[in-house]
Amino acid sequence: MSAWSETELAALRRAYASGTTRVSYDGRTVEYGSAADLLARIRTLEQALASASRPLPLAGLAGFSRGDR
Repeated sequence: MSAWSETELAALRRAYASGTTRVSYDGRTVEYGSAADLLARIRTLEQALASASRPLPLAGLAGFSRGDR
């Protein structure tokens, strides 16, 4: 299970939109010091969740042969 969830992100967004710094989700309540702190947490979760769902890049090496060596 991930430390971050879509549920938490949705609760943070609702709190930010309503202008409050107190967030409740999954039976937990967190009070942020300012709207800037809350927004920073939202950005952190957005980045973490986006990178978790992004597929890993594929890398490889191409090999060539002239056939006479």
